[in-house]
Amino acid sequence: MNADIRVAIVEDDEEILQLFSLLIENSPGFSCPYTFSNGKDAVENLRPGQVDVILMDIDLPGLSGISCTQLLREQAPNVNIVMLTVHEDDQALFDSLCAGATGYILKETPPSQILGHIQSAFEGGSPMSGSIARRVVKSFHAPRQNSPLSEREREVLGLLCKGQNYKMIAEALFVSPNTIKAHIKNIYRKLEVNTRAEAVSKAHKDRLL
Repeated sequence: MNADIRVAIVEDDEEILQLFSLLIENSPGFSCPYTFSNGKDAVENLRPGQVDVILMDIDLPGLSGISCTQLLREQAPNVNIVMLTVHEDDQALFDSLCAGATGYILKETPPSQILGHIQSAFEGGSPMSGSIARRVVKSFHAPRQNSPLSEREREVLGLLCKGQNYKMIAEALFVSPNTIKAHIKNIYRKLEVNTRAEAVSKAHKDRLL
């Protein structure tokens, strides 16, 4: 007999938290061992291997869902995080995916589809509500701007957008962490940014990758 898909929920709306928790717990093949009302508690208490999929509210108080996603992915690179939102906002969508989210669905999604999205994420898919998927497709049809970055710098930035840290990028590109730090310093200078979040946001806003 296969083990249940273990799901954690991070949601500050108590009614939605209870609704999704009951839905998952009462559905064969699923369990919900952890629920959190804020991102700080999730980051401090969730550890690698404890859950298979995390449903993450994007509009959390304090630590945002996007920042929480990035921190959790750094702690547990293999966890599947599906964003929950009431917004169809392009910037939030791409910031979430850059932070390491594997899916992005609307809270108004029917319960039966929520379970299907969790299953899809667990099996390696990238579940998205239909209107969200269309926005992603549309973005790839937009004209790409000329990039000021070198090919290697674009590789590094692309991995940053996937939520990888310096050590992970260094291992992926078979170079030292110091080399990656030098590349990132050059990326920040060329893009005129000061933080990872700003670099990731500009990469997608200006279609640099």
